[in-house]
Amino acid sequence: MDEQFAIEMLNITKIFPGIIANDNITLQLKKGEIHALLGENGAGKSTLMSVLFGLYQPEHGIIKKDGVEVKINDPNDANALGIGMVHQHFKLVECFSVLDNIILGVEPTNKLGVLKKDEARKRILELSEKYGLHVEPDAIIEDITVGMQQRTEILKMLYRENEILIFDEPTAVLTPQEIDDLMQIMKNLAAEGKSILFISHKLNEIMAVADRCTVLRKGKCVGTVETKNTTAEELSSMMVGRNVSFHVDKKPAEPGDVVLEVENLTVASRLHKNDAVKNVSFKVRKGEIVCIAGIDGNGQTELVYGITGLEHAKSGSVKLNGVDITNASIRKRNTSGMSHIPEDRHKHGLVLDYSLEYNLILQTYFGDEFTDKAGFLKRKAIREYADKLIGMYDIRSGQGAVTSARSMSGGNQQKAIIAREIDKSPDLLVAVQPTRGLDVGAIEYIHKQLIAQRDAGKACLLISLELDEVMDIPDRILVMYEGEIVGEFDPKKTTEDELGLYMAGAKRSEVHDEN
Repeated sequence: MDEQFAIEMLNITKIFPGIIANDNITLQLKKGEIHALLGENGAGKSTLMSVLFGLYQPEHGIIKKDGVEVKINDPNDANALGIGMVHQHFKLVECFSVLDNIILGVEPTNKLGVLKKDEARKRILELSEKYGLHVEPDAIIEDITVGMQQRTEILKMLYRENEILIFDEPTAVLTPQEIDDLMQIMKNLAAEGKSILFISHKLNEIMAVADRCTVLRKGKCVGTVETKNTTAEELSSMMVGRNVSFHVDKKPAEPGDVVLEVENLTVASRLHKNDAVKNVSFKVRKGEIVCIAGIDGNGQTELVYGITGLEHAKSGSVKLNGVDITNASIRKRNTSGMSHIPEDRHKHGLVLDYSLEYNLILQTYFGDEFTDKAGFLKRKAIREYADKLIGMYDIRSGQGAVTSARSMSGGNQQKAIIAREIDKSPDLLVAVQPTRGLDVGAIEYIHKQLIAQRDAGKACLLISLELDEVMDIPDRILVMYEGEIVGEFDPKKTTEDELGLYMAGAKRSEVHDEN
């Protein structure tokens, strides 16, 4: 019976202080199959894969490879057993070439210790041809697209002759075309006899490529199903424990006065000499959601920095409710009606060593609600406010309001930021990838919150890399490519493929915002 399984994780239990991350989980990966691992934020997916890759040791349970029990103490043991992993955040050396990254740690040398790069290059080109992974071996990592970086990570595994490949959220930063390519690559790898474990939140991808899917919920295994015998709706209810709506019902937008006016904004880049944002102009009105779409790294981050005050504008202007705030402080912007859900939640969203309750009042602690006339914090008022938001937004944490933000899962950290920013009832909500890394239940909730803000007459600027979100949530889409707005679309009248062409720079059109 064991013969057909490449990997068996039997009765795995992994405990962290105050939480059982994996509770007696059994996962069996057949040879040559693509096996998806699905679950909510904090369900224990990444922990389970980290146990398999030797990053954690389980309290109970055993791992078998080809029917034989093995001990994996660290990633070197995993590699020796033919287990490779593409992490959610790539582990590449930015200033090295593709070739150097692939051979790093297993460099081919002659007897004198001199690198034999020609041999390695030949092998890499053979592998990339065989699996349809077209890369340029001599390109420097920081100069290539995220999709190419991912292919480099896959080639790293193939170069080491790994038979079991773990992909952790591999499509989070890719364009639709790159996602299609990756799905095809995974199928090619499985056809060659590789066994693939694929962690994803995206049900449509799981339905497209996985043979079987194991669902985790709150650290326990809910079950394993054959994807051909199930539906995305069934998987989502297994994962969340209730039915989830994939499409947001919203009435037509009724745009009002202009809230945000960006005119000829140019923002310098920190990474290179060119400007990251080049002469960008657009408006966002009351009662509408405008989405800036594009592939990561085309100036969206710097545009948001220029609007929210995290970076100084080189030229141009930003107006909020008709008032010029181009050079205003961040606090001034916050108190003037701007909220910001930042891209990097650790760097700009939270003070990780503060408690959850203090993170929830970071921008309002100085007001009368939370500070008395003598300048002391009103601790009872803060606790009541935090408990209210924790209940409203289902923020899960070990010790409630006093939990350290650092110890919370990424999805719950994100919920805390969203609760704080939306509860201020801002005139303008700048939401940068608000659902990044969240499960379908949390995404559904946050999308409803964005629509509710819009329907309450607020203006919302959404920056998203998720095409489902780009097509479903906004009233207008602006595509950004290499620091410029290259097209404006009505989501009801365009397609994902059309957007993909603009996002990749293959098409562009002049954008005029007259209305």
